Amino acid sequence: MQNKKQEWRPGNMLYPVPAVMVSCQRENEKPNIITVAWAGTICSDPVMLSISVRKERYSHRIISETKEFVVNLTTKDLCRATDYCGVRSGRDVDKFKEMNLTPQKSSKINAPAIAESPVNIECKVVNVIELGSHDMFIAKVEAVHVDEKLLDDKGRLRLEDANLLAYSHGEYFELGEKIGKFGFSVAKKK
Repeated sequence: MQNKKQEWRPGNMLYPVPAVMVSCQRENEKPNIITVAWAGTICSDPVMLSISVRKERYSHRIISETKEFVVNLTTKDLCRATDYCGVRSGRDVDKFKEMNLTPQKSSKINAPAIAESPVNIECKVVNVIELGSHDMFIAKVEAVHVDEKLLDDKGRLRLEDANLLAYSHGEYFELGEKIGKFGFSVAKKK
């Protein structure tokens, strides 16, 4: 039996998505954090990603001027900070201070990473696409920093141990149980 479906007006229903904190900073100013749910991988060679930010957001101007930012993956433990950094403006508050987060020096860019994040992705903007309500910042990944606690004894990343956050239609969720891996549907049975 086929499920009955309702037609809705066009909307962004591509969920769940990662909820990430993006850190940025102008020279000689306090660093800032914006929470972004519209982020994604766009190319593997060269390694690139994108974030989309509303034009009126404080971080939009910082990223537009500096052409750099850090994507910081978020976890269950960072959920409150993730939400706070998405609803408060860096014009009014120091988000690192208010959320007890530690700015961590990046290796390839001037914007700081968030030390408490399990993965920090340093990025340099290569293009900006004006889309309407948001501008998409297309960026080249310059460096990635991974918490050593997430590496197994062979040096493999066990990101599933990080308790990463996902965002779906206004709510945060912890990623759950692994149910397969890439290519499992066509793998030869052992």
